[in-house]
Amino acid sequence: MSGNPIGIFDSGVGGTSIWKEIHTLLPFENTIYLADSKNAPYGPKGKERIIELSIKNTELLLERGCKIIVVACNTATTNAIKFLRETYEVPFIGIEPAIKPAALNSKTKVVGILATQGTLSSDLFNETSDLFASGIEVIEQDGEGIVPLIEEGKLESEEMKNLLKLYLNPMITAGIDYLVLGCSHYPYLIPHLIKILPHHVRIIDSGEAVAKQTREVLRRNGMLKKKNTRANHEFITNANPNVLSNILGNEYNVTVKHF
Repeated sequence: MSGNPIGIFDSGVGGTSIWKEIHTLLPFENTIYLADSKNAPYGPKGKERIIELSIKNTELLLERGCKIIVVACNTATTNAIKFLRETYEVPFIGIEPAIKPAALNSKTKVVGILATQGTLSSDLFNETSDLFASGIEVIEQDGEGIVPLIEEGKLESEEMKNLLKLYLNPMITAGIDYLVLGCSHYPYLIPHLIKILPHHVRIIDSGEAVAKQTREVLRRNGMLKKKNTRANHEFITNANPNVLSNILGNEYNVTVKHF
């Protein structure tokens, strides 16, 4: 079992930001990454449909022998991970907006969160926000349109830059000192965000924390790969493989397949 791959799925290519953190921390682990780009974004979809898609992704990864599954999608985590954990025997690692460190460390007591509609409206997000953000003004912004642009390979487009300015300027005016990224696609926006935000605003995403939690759960269950041999990585998508290949870049020398 220890040699079996780590399964990772997202509504598209954004979860590769999580895959990169996991690969950095666990370089010898085999992985399978599933991009459900055909159905991206999950944000506007209802809970029932998000659960259906999460089941389909999970079962595809289980068919390929995955020993643990990382739900590298905030919307899928907040809407479906409880059901997945109750239904399947493998461990699941979720990802949700890092509202806690932002709220605890904010000096201005104003933090921004850029996330999808599906995450912002979920019970899990609201419970976390209520628990840790008492006395903090949380400015929520639905990042409508961002995921489709990334999935279309338009990360560097003027349309993307203008959309980000539209979403961030009200937060800047309100005096945020932390911006929480509530979607695994959004770390790819960081170069743009740095140019738009004042220098004192800190950007927080959940990638490193997810990688550490994955390592801990594998260790606790005796499932860490026992031999430090070369890792195998499989990337599969139900949309244009070139978009996934381009966002991964040349650094990793991996092949993307259509499923």
